[in-house]
Amino acid sequence: QVQLVESGGGLVQAGGSLRLSCAASGAIFKINTMGWYRQAPGKQRELVAHITSDFTTNYADSVKGRFTISRDNAKNTVSLQMNSLKPEDTAVYFCNLRYWGHDYWGQGTQVTVSS
Repeated sequence: QVQLVESGGGLVQAGGSLRLSCAASGAIFKINTMGWYRQAPGKQRELVAHITSDFTTNYADSVKGRFTISRDNAKNTVSLQMNSLKPEDTAVYFCNLRYWGHDYWGQGTQVTVSS
C-alpha cells in the first residue's frame, strides 16, 4: 500500500514563499511520476507541476518561473518551492504519485496567500 504524506502548507503574504514536501512510502515502482495538484474552492483539481523519475519536469503556465519542483529518488520525496506567491495560488495542494496507470494521493495541505 502506498502512502503519501505532505507538509509545508500555511499562510503567507503575497510575494512570499513556501516550500511543500511530500514523502512516499510503501510498494513504489522506481519508474514513476510525482507531482503536485491544487484545488481551489469551487474549482476543479488542476496540475501544478510534475516530475518524472528521470527528472523531466512539466509546469502549469500559471506557475512557470515562480515554482520549482524537485525530487529525491533515493528517499521517494518530492518538493515544490513556491516563490512570488499570489492570492490566486490559494488552494489545497495535493501530492500525487503515478505509475502503471495508478494514481495515489496525499491528504492535501492548505496554502493561503493573503493580499
